Amino acid sequence: MSTIVSLPDQSTATLPKRTYINNEYGLKSWLLTGDHKRIAILYLISITFFFFIGGAMAGLIRLELLTPQTDLVAADTYNKLFTMHGIIMIFLFLVPSVPATIGNFLIPIMVGAKDLAFPKINLLSWYLYIVGGGLVLAALICGGVDTGWTFTTPLSTHYLNTHVITAGMAIFVAGFSSIFTGLNFIVTIHRMRAPGMTWFRLPLFVWSHYAASILMVLGTPVLAITLVLVILERTIGIGVFDPTKGGDPLLFQHLFWFYSHPAVYIMILPGMGVISEVISTFSRKRVFGYTAVAFSSVAIAVFGFFVWAHHMFIMGVSNYSALVFSLLTMLVAVPSAIKIFNWAATLYKGSITFETPMLYAFGFMGLFTIGGLTGVFLGSLGMDIHLTETYFVVAHFHFVMVGGMLMAFLAGVHFWWPKMTGRMYPEGLSKLAAGTTFIGFILTFFPQFIVGYLGMPRRYAAYPPEFQVLNVLSTAGASVLGIGYLLPILYLTWSLKYGKIAGNNPWQATGLEWQIQSPPLTENFVETPVVDYEAYDYEWLANKTKHEVQTVG
Repeated sequence: MSTIVSLPDQSTATLPKRTYINNEYGLKSWLLTGDHKRIAILYLISITFFFFIGGAMAGLIRLELLTPQTDLVAADTYNKLFTMHGIIMIFLFLVPSVPATIGNFLIPIMVGAKDLAFPKINLLSWYLYIVGGGLVLAALICGGVDTGWTFTTPLSTHYLNTHVITAGMAIFVAGFSSIFTGLNFIVTIHRMRAPGMTWFRLPLFVWSHYAASILMVLGTPVLAITLVLVILERTIGIGVFDPTKGGDPLLFQHLFWFYSHPAVYIMILPGMGVISEVISTFSRKRVFGYTAVAFSSVAIAVFGFFVWAHHMFIMGVSNYSALVFSLLTMLVAVPSAIKIFNWAATLYKGSITFETPMLYAFGFMGLFTIGGLTGVFLGSLGMDIHLTETYFVVAHFHFVMVGGMLMAFLAGVHFWWPKMTGRMYPEGLSKLAAGTTFIGFILTFFPQFIVGYLGMPRRYAAYPPEFQVLNVLSTAGASVLGIGYLLPILYLTWSLKYGKIAGNNPWQATGLEWQIQSPPLTENFVETPVVDYEAYDYEWLANKTKHEVQTVG
């Protein structure tokens, strides 16, 4: 990428250090901090820890599936492995990954605020996450949960050899962490925008988090109530889901999926915001159809609440309901398609450069598109009956959430790492990691579409021998994928001490976060900024840089 003169630092020489620069580095100062940037880093460390625990379980699952027989772990242990893998990865990694880390760090800066609206609640949300994660680990150490991550009744309400209560309380507590984070984002975006920062000057990253926050605040309480009802039925025997006590097992499915399908968009919408920022920066263009992309985030959030029953086509819903939800499922794909097409249009005739964040963004677009198109099969009634309990669903979910969300998360980490730390990472290694991750992912999960279509059921430790070749390929791909995930941990950690100084704006991007020093001041800005340019206005940036060069000259 061509070198451009960086924007000057916001000097702090005349400012009282106790106000603007946080010189406290002890453990206590971190654990009691109200600084949204430090809380984001605490989240980043915690989420990475749980990611590798969940990833280790995924590795054991793939090793078991190397052979058709259950010769590595027993069947009940296998049940606990994929259950705990799902619980950890979904509730402790995918849901909070971008909002709690990158979103926490950037949203106040992007809107021109000194912090989030409620700094103490922000810190409380991290403590709740840690408590929830601790309870999940306690359930794991005590013997695990074997109901599947969906806690399906009657498995979660009747069987005694599973620690559903501990895991349910863990998700209940972690859910409040999500609610508080979403509430903080909504209030901050509404009430704390800088002068001139109108709604349609907001970065699309902020729009996507705003839509995801609505889902967090409205959807998460439903899951919390559902798990409380499971715990009450399990402990004191009230009849909510048990038909012998006047309950309805289908009610659990409706309540659980009413949250858990919008949860897909809680996970993916912030990642889509990352991709908008990265593609605009490395194509040097305003995002094509900015307004349409912004409103598509809100449309995804709204439609997300009306498609939950497509998870229940084989569970006894009426034909009429199935047809309605099938139609709605097709419609929810439209705003997602708007984003993909508009990103592609942004790239058209752009001055594209291929830095590491852009490679991850391309990976997101490819994998998410495959995941979205295969979702059409599962939204079609006839195909869903054949595919819904097979590895086709496993592959579809992982292409959307792991291929999509994790690629977006890594794109965001690499994009804003210089801003967060003030250091650059080795570009060669980071590009190698991006390529390794993409190839490893395809090798891991694409064969699962094939074995799923051929009829291999999910959640089984044993399978017919004719599926072994594809399972060996999938396990080999998981090994490559693991290397792709491990590399960033190594070189990003290395960069903290040995990486080149990044400067304020190494990518020559336009957002407010790139106009302040790296890492940012404790209160972000020396003076409250006044926004007098549109989002992604690279002509404004060029003129500003030219003026500053002339002034210095």
